[in-house]
Amino acid sequence: MGFFLEFGCMLKIGITGGIGSGKSTVAKIFALLGVPVYYADDAAKTIMQTDALLIQQVKAHFGDHMYDSNNVLDRAALGKIVFNDKDKLELLNSLVHPATIRHSDEWADRQTAPYVLKEAALLFESGSFQFLDKCIGVSAPQPLRILRVMRRDNISRNDVLARMYKQIDDNIKMKLCDYVIRNDEQEMVIPQVLALHKTLLQLAAEA
Repeated sequence: MGFFLEFGCMLKIGITGGIGSGKSTVAKIFALLGVPVYYADDAAKTIMQTDALLIQQVKAHFGDHMYDSNNVLDRAALGKIVFNDKDKLELLNSLVHPATIRHSDEWADRQTAPYVLKEAALLFESGSFQFLDKCIGVSAPQPLRILRVMRRDNISRNDVLARMYKQIDDNIKMKLCDYVIRNDEQEMVIPQVLALHKTLLQLAAEA
């Protein structure tokens, strides 16, 4: 990391965390401070129906029937294929991740803030961390994360664990990050965000 700093551009900061960590909530706090936030998972859903090259690639690998005549994606049909086949899921990710990285870079180039955030669950898994200056990890104990997702998505504990197993172990992920915000309902989150915001503004000014 640090590639963009060398060329004097605005800071591009990633924010990630395991499922149920609350990374989206933390990102929204940064947004309230005026920091532009790119939500990669939401963007990917849009890109899969607007990026002509990606649509062509999905059709080529998964069949034309994945889209209707208006290029509206049949998410349910695609989901049945990839979530029951690890190789197919990796194939889909290999198509979607580069498109999302391109889209996020174009988005960042339009921003004028000292730094921007890219919120993504698979920041390291997708390789997009390589195009960022720093990474923030949002951490929470696994039992709390499981409970949050069970309540949020109304699914079983085993279903949550199945999703977790598809991501890098959270302890490893936090070690890969430059900064960690603890969202464990023991330590207040907002003061942590304010302190980190100050640090990043200073870093941006020095760059």
